[in-house]
Amino acid sequence: MSTYQIAVIVGSLRRESLNRMLANAIEKLEHSELSFKQLQIGELPLYNQDDDDNQAEPVKQLKLEIMSAHGILFVTPEYNRSIPGVLKNAIDHASRPHGQNSWAGKPAGIVGVSSGVNGTALAQQHLRNILACLDVPTLGQPEMFIQFKDGLFDDCDNFGENSKSFLQNWMNKYVSWVKKFAV
Repeated sequence: MSTYQIAVIVGSLRRESLNRMLANAIEKLEHSELSFKQLQIGELPLYNQDDDDNQAEPVKQLKLEIMSAHGILFVTPEYNRSIPGVLKNAIDHASRPHGQNSWAGKPAGIVGVSSGVNGTALAQQHLRNILACLDVPTLGQPEMFIQFKDGLFDDCDNFGENSKSFLQNWMNKYVSWVKKFAV
């Protein structure tokens, strides 16, 4: 296979989201074997098990896009030391109803950026716990707990020179991870 389709889930809906900037910059790194598509999660209704037999169109679309992908990239902020509710809602929708888990077997990477010194370490750990129960093989190393500082992004929203090699190293590991598990 020459190109692997990667579904990107950004756990922030904010227009000026640092994590959306991070996702966009990651997509610009060197990775000729990957193609990225950011999935929309803001229009999903709140998950309610009563709706499992009659899922809303945005839910069906999300599940279809995940199932069509060879891998997943989660780009998440940290809210109150965990993942944002909008991300958890998307995860719940795509894993239901029981026996129709769209996430199963999809190799995943997790990254995140915040202004705090710990980056998004706790959110990422919570996300890893959730993904483990959904049968999502998740890249463990290198970890990406990024603190936002001047110079992380350049004027064109690419990674700055001081950040690029670290992030390119992560991308190279992620490509290998996807290739290992992708069917």
